[in-house]
Amino acid sequence: MIGMTAGGEELTGGSANAGAVFRRGGLVDRPAPPNARALHTHLLALRKHGFNAAPTPIGLTDDGREQLTFIPGTVALPPFPDWALTDTALASVGRLLRQFHDASAAVGVEAGVEWQADLADPAGGTVVCHNDVCPDNVVFRDGRAAALIDFDFAAPGRPVWDLAMAARYWVPMLDPESAAALYPAALDAPTRLRTLADAYGLPPRERAELPGVIEQATETCRAFVGRRVADGDPVYQRMLAERGGWQRWDRIQAWLAARRDAFTAALLD
Repeated sequence: MIGMTAGGEELTGGSANAGAVFRRGGLVDRPAPPNARALHTHLLALRKHGFNAAPTPIGLTDDGREQLTFIPGTVALPPFPDWALTDTALASVGRLLRQFHDASAAVGVEAGVEWQADLADPAGGTVVCHNDVCPDNVVFRDGRAAALIDFDFAAPGRPVWDLAMAARYWVPMLDPESAAALYPAALDAPTRLRTLADAYGLPPRERAELPGVIEQATETCRAFVGRRVADGDPVYQRMLAERGGWQRWDRIQAWLAARRDAFTAALLD
């Protein structure tokens, strides 16, 4: 979504950079993450390996901001609209993520970079994962995922970890009470998880692992929120309070554990 400001068009969506991201013509001007130089190098290398579905870095400014190309399209913001949660949309997210991982694997991981650790795969890996492929960070055109944006949490990991992170938002992997606050009703989680895995082309061994990795990713996200809340971040404090507090996280984790076998069966049958 876009709103006019004196400094350009404010791009809304997401939490960490709310009110600080602007479009100026064909460029996006936003706060630069600490490892922006490495991210820019990686994004440019992705393009050389055929992945054009991400912003092109233009440069860094002296006041700690970065400029990237603007990608036209539509981004789904909460509460998420029906068009973003069709089977077609879901499958397109899986295919786009696979294309990103294939290109990222070809690029490899630059040595000596201090990657963002907050949402990173604790097992590590040789592919730079996005780690935050939520609806706010996927640009759609004609009902299909066309590009990924906001690579602030990118870090090396396993592709199945990145897919698990995406599944949390796109299936979604939430108990019905938690999902009802942001998603349309009657989404069949096991079936949608299978749709995402099929579109991605996830092999059998990783299909068997995926439900457990989703539980691990949920624990990582909970710990991330906990650190932000403990640090006094007002955005995360408000989100935690508005979305049911820690009881919501308890409920989600219990729901995932209780349905692990059902998710595994849906993925492997």
